[in-house]
Amino acid sequence: MKVWVFAIASIFLVSNALSQDYEREKRWAAEVVPNLVVGDAVPLKLLSGREFLGLFAEKKQARTAIVLVHGLGVHPDHGVVGSLRSLLADLGYTTLSIQMPVQRAEAAADAYPALFPEAAARIEAAADWLAAKGYPRRVLLSHSMGSRMADAYFARGRASPFLAWVSLGMLGDFTSKSGIRLLDVYGENDFTQVLDAIARRRTRQLRIAGADHYYLGREAELANAIAAFLDGPTSSANLEKRRL
Repeated sequence: MKVWVFAIASIFLVSNALSQDYEREKRWAAEVVPNLVVGDAVPLKLLSGREFLGLFAEKKQARTAIVLVHGLGVHPDHGVVGSLRSLLADLGYTTLSIQMPVQRAEAAADAYPALFPEAAARIEAAADWLAAKGYPRRVLLSHSMGSRMADAYFARGRASPFLAWVSLGMLGDFTSKSGIRLLDVYGENDFTQVLDAIARRRTRQLRIAGADHYYLGREAELANAIAAFLDGPTSSANLEKRRL
């Protein structure tokens, strides 16, 4: 009997750990939306009918729109993604930062791959939403766990609606072959897990000098480097200099 009780309890704990926390998303939205300074909150919808939050900062003359994907367990206005959605809008891009699936607050990072299928569906929904708004050039920008989610999205092997992917602080190796332009960004003082993978990855890389995993104090430099990669006429030369 004790064995069965333990087994049932273990199954419950595992299931609980892998369950998506939609209530946590609602709490994030209740905190973020009333305090927005840049852009507007927009509801985005999956094919299932479930809605999730997007923060949309539109530039009327922009041809390029950027979907931003945040890291583990946070919201679309948090940290470097929250900064970049505003800074890139200031540089002339339309930005759409989206709420990614989250686990319960106590869940470990190892539990997040269970959410990758819905993460991919949200990225696809965001791209479709921007296409319907008339943006012919769409770019994906992701950070940390968000880069792992983006990698899983590209690993599906479907034709991509994105022209480029800017990956910040990728934790480990890329598993996908997206076939689009990729900028692999990391901080000089990034996590060991990120730095150890850099030498293995045969990608176009950009090191942000003095930056940690969260690019604290380096957000403006990062935004300018992303703009150089996307549209700068001498972007290749600029990026080479920044790697040194």
